[in-house]
Amino acid sequence: MNYAELTERLTRIALSAGDAIMKIYSEIPAAKIKSDGSPVTEADEAAEEIILTSLRELAPDIAIVSEEHEDSHCMKVPDRFFLVDPLDGTKEFIKHDGSGSFTVNIALIEKGVPVLGVVYAPALGRLFTGTVGEGARETANGISRAISIRKIPETGPTAVASCSHRDEQTDKWLEEHRIANTVSIGSSLKFCLVACGEADIYPRFGPTMEWDTAAGDAVLRAAGGHISTPENGPFLYGKPDFRNGPFVAKGQMPVIE
Repeated sequence: MNYAELTERLTRIALSAGDAIMKIYSEIPAAKIKSDGSPVTEADEAAEEIILTSLRELAPDIAIVSEEHEDSHCMKVPDRFFLVDPLDGTKEFIKHDGSGSFTVNIALIEKGVPVLGVVYAPALGRLFTGTVGEGARETANGISRAISIRKIPETGPTAVASCSHRDEQTDKWLEEHRIANTVSIGSSLKFCLVACGEADIYPRFGPTMEWDTAAGDAVLRAAGGHISTPENGPFLYGKPDFRNGPFVAKGQMPVIE
């Protein structure tokens, strides 16, 4: 199966998961608290069931690491595996504030690099796909278009930051780099806004897991952007416990000293 065909199949899976999420979102979603203190809802579980069942049928030889499937968090990391977050931005989902900034995320990792990603924001009707080396696209309102990072505007770069997890270290970093324009949004949409040229940089110092970032990271890389540690080191996947350290995701940013 080639990447183009795989992207199409993963897109259909993400859309099905998004439909299930929106059926639950039409009600007032209730949440349980997991052992790590994060919330989980019926929508997370319904979307994960759809995605895992579909991926096992589609590619039974490719391992799957998924947020709500705790047994997968202990696996020995293979060279190729899927990373899945069935509902990223659960806090935004629970708020039911109309922002719609929650997403379905499916990524394919090869030798530590996200090479293909699908991010679907069902409440916003925005679908992002990206394959490294082949480009990225956004589909909204039935229209599909190629997307890419933008040239920094004369007014200066815009940073995108978390709605629920912004911290003092992020604010300090933005101040040190003289970035005054910021947009707040939840979930992996932060990567996608940089990928489609609505923002320029996404610094993150708070905790994240690999399934939170992989699909959006793939879309950004496919759109011409990149991600690194704050010290400009490589940012790879398959780390212990699938836990990320700090990172800076960039479009056409000037060199950061």
